[in-house]
Amino acid sequence: MTKIESNKIEINHSAEYIFNFLTDFNNFEKLMPPQVTEWTSTKEEGSFNVNGLATIGLKIIEKTPFTKITLTSHGKVPFEFKLYVLLTEKDANNCLGQLLFEAELNMMMKMMAVKPLTNFFNMLAEKMKDIK
Repeated sequence: MTKIESNKIEINHSAEYIFNFLTDFNNFEKLMPPQVTEWTSTKEEGSFNVNGLATIGLKIIEKTPFTKITLTSHGKVPFEFKLYVLLTEKDANNCLGQLLFEAELNMMMKMMAVKPLTNFFNMLAEKMKDIK
């Protein structure tokens, strides 16, 4: 099992606020970098293209109020995976956010994917600071 953890990011909002924002998949578009194109989404699922390389589909499958959102790969994807949004309340107006990615990757795929995926998830985590 390949696991990739983003940096833990301090966010100037409550865990409840961030959780409510991110449990609507339409809002994930606001976290995406410019390399992401062809965004389509509903409240529960979405898909996008990264740099014209691969289309990625995601679907929210579990919501643990104010602490965890579990997403899974959906549709035609290069490999199956799960992505967890983890939130830890610090106080009424601040929380920590982190992304955790898990996938069964063969050695070749792992060598090619770990660095760009780590950078991608760190970028998404950083953008959680900008949620309004």
